[in-house]
Amino acid sequence: MTEGCSGGRVGRRSGRVARNLARGGALPKQLVRSFVLCGRHGRRYTRGVIKGRPPRLDCIFPSYDSPLFFVTFCTFHRRKIEPIGVAHTSFLRYAQRARDELNVAVGRYVVMPDHVHLFVQGDRAFRLDRWVGGLKRAISVSLGATAARPLWQPGFFDHLLRHDESYAAKWDYVRQNPVRHGLVHQAEDWKFQGEVVLIDRV
Repeated sequence: MTEGCSGGRVGRRSGRVARNLARGGALPKQLVRSFVLCGRHGRRYTRGVIKGRPPRLDCIFPSYDSPLFFVTFCTFHRRKIEPIGVAHTSFLRYAQRARDELNVAVGRYVVMPDHVHLFVQGDRAFRLDRWVGGLKRAISVSLGATAARPLWQPGFFDHLLRHDESYAAKWDYVRQNPVRHGLVHQAEDWKFQGEVVLIDRV
């Protein structure tokens, strides 16, 4: 697993920020990183720049070739996520705030009844383990999970995509999961999937 800065001022700040996001809190304005800027237009990126489309990756990481991770985490004993719509909303809220406030780009994703698949990139300070842990906590809180009845299995599975691996081909396989599990007839009919940031990679 490739990690960013693990110590020093930036690493400690990232940990506090991740815990704050997991609790659903807002970041102090002075902690919002000024480099969340569009490399082409020189302005901070928001959802409204390209109406109806995810922001482009080059407007989030204008000068850093960030590694792309494929991440999977599963529920405890593969219990069903109920209600899955609440979990999906919590996932989106966490991913969008991480994009806007932490410089973390979640690409394509699918929330399944007992596991989650996603693609994610971060800047040099990005810590995949902390970020995924925060995401799992955020969804757990939204569903009222407790230590006595946890929602997720400990840990997660991650794969660093090599430059010769196809992001599109990997996603095409992943997005068929709802079809393979008999949940829908066509992949596009599954409501709990999407793309938070447009990652330009074949």
